[in-house]
Amino acid sequence: MRKKFYAGTHIIADFWFARQVKSEKELKGVLLKAAQKARSTPLKVSTHAFHPQGITGVVLLAESHIALHSWPELEYIAADIFTCGTNMKPKLALEFLKKNLKPKKVIMEEIKRGVISKGIKLK
Repeated sequence: MRKKFYAGTHIIADFWFARQVKSEKELKGVLLKAAQKARSTPLKVSTHAFHPQGITGVVLLAESHIALHSWPELEYIAADIFTCGTNMKPKLALEFLKKNLKPKKVIMEEIKRGVISKGIKLK
């Protein structure tokens, strides 16, 4: 019997009718707290506010990244959580984001990245 291993877990989520983050400073705080919940190591945070509306941000992690992108005119936020390593908890980051942003509807997909079966040679 072959056991499957994977490089990381990638969660993508659509938040509909969520609380909108208004400032880059607030977004940085949300991203860093999500990273903490995932038990990951933040390396750098980058954000950008669009005019007249919308904000995007990403926290680069030693274990990959967490990103949020908002479209206030659509009442929509896209969340992207990708972590690698066996000690990471990306679902805890997602739960924090849901509690903080309070979406009325969430559509989520979890993808295992870099899946290989034990005993399979890659070369």
